[in-house]
Amino acid sequence: MKRIAALGAIALTLVAARDDRLAGYVPGKPVTCISTFAGTGPVIVDEHTILYEESGSRIWRTQPVGACPALRPFTTIIIRKFGSQLCRNDQFQVLQPGDIIASNVCRFDRFTPYRRPEGAARR
Repeated sequence: MKRIAALGAIALTLVAARDDRLAGYVPGKPVTCISTFAGTGPVIVDEHTILYEESGSRIWRTQPVGACPALRPFTTIIIRKFGSQLCRNDQFQVLQPGDIIASNVCRFDRFTPYRRPEGAARR
């Protein structure tokens, strides 16, 4: 029983660490499309938040349009991308660990850039 409680505490710590990923960043004006060549991602924070990091200088935050119930941390996003950019309304599906069939189709919403303020310390 103690082991289960300890694992739960570790899981909560990991989730809390992810939630503050945008701490110290300032949001900008949302855009329709982003380039995904020079960065990392997607990182699924929760069922409403997907992040793409651009070489440490900018983080793009998006969410699904409407509900996407299968979206949660530690899942895989399978993106249907046409062209060199990732855009609003591009479709994706979510694959749960251990599953062989992906979720229903979901769509990306607009992408909001988050930047560090001038002179802010790097993480």
